[in-house]
Amino acid sequence: MITEQEIAELIRQQMPDAVVEAKEWGSATGDHYDIRVVSTRFEGVALIDRHRMVYSALDAALKDGRLHAAQLKTETP
Repeated sequence: MITEQEIAELIRQQMPDAVVEAKEWGSATGDHYDIRVVSTRFEGVALIDRHRMVYSALDAALKDGRLHAAQLKTETP
């Protein structure tokens, strides 16, 4: 299980300017999240690469099972 705050902290470690919104969905186990990330680091970056950036930040939580599924929305300010 992972909290919304922990998700935001993991993402901000790699993208300090990120505005992160995380909301649990579809699971009582606390490991499925909708995640919206707004960052200037996404400017000029293809959608797939934006998602790779976020998944890279969440890698440890995905590998240790705290986070099982994430639906991402990535935006520039």
